[in-house]
Amino acid sequence: MQPSGHRLRDVEHHPLLTENDSYDSSSSSCSEADAADRVWFIRDGCGLVCAVMTWLLVVYADFVVTFVMLLPSKDFWYSVVNGVVFNGLAVLALSSHLRTMLTDPGAVPKGNATKEHVEGLQLKPGEVVYKCPKCCCIKPERAHHCSICKRCIRKMDHHCPWVNNCVGEKNQRFFVLFTMYIALSSAHALILCGLQFVSCVRGQWTECGGFSPPITVTLLTFLSLEGLLFLTFTAVMFGTQIHSICNDETEIERLKSEKPTWERRLRWEGMKSVFGGPPSLLWMNPFVGFRFRRLQTRPRKGGPEFSV
Repeated sequence: MQPSGHRLRDVEHHPLLTENDSYDSSSSSCSEADAADRVWFIRDGCGLVCAVMTWLLVVYADFVVTFVMLLPSKDFWYSVVNGVVFNGLAVLALSSHLRTMLTDPGAVPKGNATKEHVEGLQLKPGEVVYKCPKCCCIKPERAHHCSICKRCIRKMDHHCPWVNNCVGEKNQRFFVLFTMYIALSSAHALILCGLQFVSCVRGQWTECGGFSPPITVTLLTFLSLEGLLFLTFTAVMFGTQIHSICNDETEIERLKSEKPTWERRLRWEGMKSVFGGPPSLLWMNPFVGFRFRRLQTRPRKGGPEFSV
């Protein structure tokens, strides 16, 4: 790894660990093959609350759309088509949320900054490696330490409490899909709310669902505010993520004005590197690469993440 000026700002110079150091790498790190079989999960109180709130708000939206607007409708095909579309978007959004939350974002193994490990890298004369003083790992280029995950994350974009995880090299595609499907479902809900309000006003609130007019107005108003807020937030996040991918620059790198020392993958090359392969409908599928993982628990002292 070649030394670069921007790396010196976020890496302290500490000596590498030796055999006699007290850091227990066996309890906090695992092999790459073992890590591939585990589900990543961060035990953070704020992140868990935000993740649960996200699910509850989506469930609330689905309840209002289904039981307040679609089921009472006399137009059968209107209810069926919109019900399938909205529930499909909701399932895809929540699936993308789970994949983002339960996928290792690209964590660097803890405690690998040992003298023996560095000697095994077969570095060329003059090459420099950097050690993260917080998680005692050899810090790859473009990796940043997350104070919540307690790990260095490759190509870390940011830590998002709404998905209770960092957005990094390995789960960015799922985060992009999550923001896209939430934005689409929010826009759909807003359109349905507008049509429902028009229908209720024209019918003088006599045939406006199975709930009383005050309850219906309250439910529709809250859903409209929720949809407008979620649409604005996720649409902006989706746009910034696509911009970052096309420019091969993470949000942290942009905020720190770090000059690129790597060969940039611009536009479609960047998109293909994140979503994998040439453009296809598989890019829209959050279930690609999914497989059931085995149940495995780890001691709490190993960090805030554990495996299920």
